Amino acid sequence: MISDDERKQKLAELFAQVLPLLTDSTDPDLKETPQRVAKYWVELTQGARYSNEEIARMYGKTFPVSTRSVVEVKDIAVFSHCEHHLALMYDMSVDIRYLPNLKVLGLSKFGRIAKMCASRLQLQERLTQDIYNVLSIALETKDIEVIIRGKHGCMTARGIQSRESFTETRVAGGIFDTGLPRI
Repeated sequence: MISDDERKQKLAELFAQVLPLLTDSTDPDLKETPQRVAKYWVELTQGARYSNEEIARMYGKTFPVSTRSVVEVKDIAVFSHCEHHLALMYDMSVDIRYLPNLKVLGLSKFGRIAKMCASRLQLQERLTQDIYNVLSIALETKDIEVIIRGKHGCMTARGIQSRESFTETRVAGGIFDTGLPRI
């Protein structure tokens, strides 16, 4: 497996070749741009180096409880990059509901799981499913609902340039799965 340092070096070399195709790369302000871009992509794709099962093990520390009250964590901010254009998926908000199965997850872990799953080249549909899958493993229940709402650079900044459009996706299991899509 390639190390992050090797990954950064190879990406910097590649981007040094791409930069002159985009702009005047002799500008002194761009001298360190290939290294910065390489660091950016290595950091923002770290989730791709872990499976959903590994993420569940990393952030899935649970605590025993006797409650059967629904827990809801809302407005977890994440961003990602679409795998089709490498465009930014932004202003993304993740809402999670679950019914504890005799255990709860530390609240900060919801954000960590969402951010790790988002740090892959993604589709919003898959990101929603990935978060659901990781939580299902960690919490040992299917009684989970994940809803993501976000904007996509491939829709807002290029192509149709529909600046106000957003996409909403939902994955629900167990008691939250009504059998009908609900947005």
